[in-house]
Amino acid sequence: MSAHPLAQYISSVEDFPKPGIVFRDISPLLKHHFAQTIDALSALFSDEEWQQIDHIAGIESRGFVFASALAYKHNKGFIKIRKPGKLPDVYASIEYGLEYGRDKLEMQKGCGANIILLDDLIATGGSMGAACQLSQQVGYNIIGLACLVDLAALNSFEYQGMKVRSVIQYHD
Repeated sequence: MSAHPLAQYISSVEDFPKPGIVFRDISPLLKHHFAQTIDALSALFSDEEWQQIDHIAGIESRGFVFASALAYKHNKGFIKIRKPGKLPDVYASIEYGLEYGRDKLEMQKGCGANIILLDDLIATGGSMGAACQLSQQVGYNIIGLACLVDLAALNSFEYQGMKVRSVIQYHD
């Protein structure tokens, strides 16, 4: 488990959502330490990097929680990366594999702005990889990737030389 002090507030749920999966439940962390969690995510990027960022893109749905809070904290725009059928004026979509299935993401047209992509957790990298491809396809310039929890034992994900920055890492 990660040495970060916030890691102690994440519970592990065995065999959820299916047998053999250990679900890392961030609900207790968010319930009791939300401000500290947002501050820890913010600290993943330097002040100079925050100055270069125009928008923060959150991956549905838990990524919205963090991306919107960071957008507010840093006075940046917030972009939604959504599941099918939940976003008007979809410009592009992409299908991708999950650690236990398949899914699809959609986005509206981008504007060439600099973004960071944010999600709650990275496991195999399927949704983060799809979000990266989709963000570039719709017209954004990705300058950073971040998540709260990295299940490092399941991935060595990077996109175009960028690694995902994370607050908490699990190596087992």
